[in-house]
Amino acid sequence: MSFPSVFVSHGAPSLLLEPEQPAYRFLRTFGAELGRPAAILVVSAHWETAAPMLTSAARLETIHDFGGFDPALYATRYAPPGASEVGVRARELLKDTDFDPRLDPKRGIDHGAWVPLSLMYPEADLPVAQLSVQPGLGATHHQRLGQALRPLREEGVLILASGSLTHNLRAAFHWVPGTPTPAPVDAFSAWVANTLSGPRPNDLLEYERLAPEAHWNHPTPEHFLPLLVAWGAGTPGVTPRRVHASVTLGALAMDAYVFA
Repeated sequence: MSFPSVFVSHGAPSLLLEPEQPAYRFLRTFGAELGRPAAILVVSAHWETAAPMLTSAARLETIHDFGGFDPALYATRYAPPGASEVGVRARELLKDTDFDPRLDPKRGIDHGAWVPLSLMYPEADLPVAQLSVQPGLGATHHQRLGQALRPLREEGVLILASGSLTHNLRAAFHWVPGTPTPAPVDAFSAWVANTLSGPRPNDLLEYERLAPEAHWNHPTPEHFLPLLVAWGAGTPGVTPRRVHASVTLGALAMDAYVFA
């Protein structure tokens, strides 16, 4: 069974404790809509490396890579079986495309992966592998990663890219509840949606130059780059679907896309 590649915005870890959030409700039903893949390859904004890295552990232990949140989050465990064979297969595909990927037999699963997975597939029974991002290598590099990994979709693997459509944490931490979403968030989100559905989707590769308020929304690129991987893994010429749009903490756009 073929699966799409998808991009989700994972928000703050506290999303798991906020059932009133539209993004929480979306993710709780999204897994059932997608169906059960043979395995999942998660591209997480929270694993940054100089070269592509893939997990190969037999089980992925929960990494609590954040501070200052509700103690209930530190008690949360999401430890799925490791999809080591997917990590090996992904390494082969990337090597065939002139990347230099490596396997990490000790790396667990960070909150960029286990927050959305806890909502989408709460039983933690599907095998999972993770792929890192390389913030210093830019948009085209990450699109090419996705293109190289596209065959996994035909092998029953769900490519789940997890980041944030906008990620200005300073604005989010200083947001006053009840105040409007900052205009740069809406402008950037609309530009991404229009670019992906329009005649010039390759403008996405130059988002830092072309998108309105790109630096304001992404002072650093790691949370946007997973979208480029999901896009690259999609079928060329097929318009992606924007399946969710909401904002949390005033400045974090929680958009999600499906690339068939």
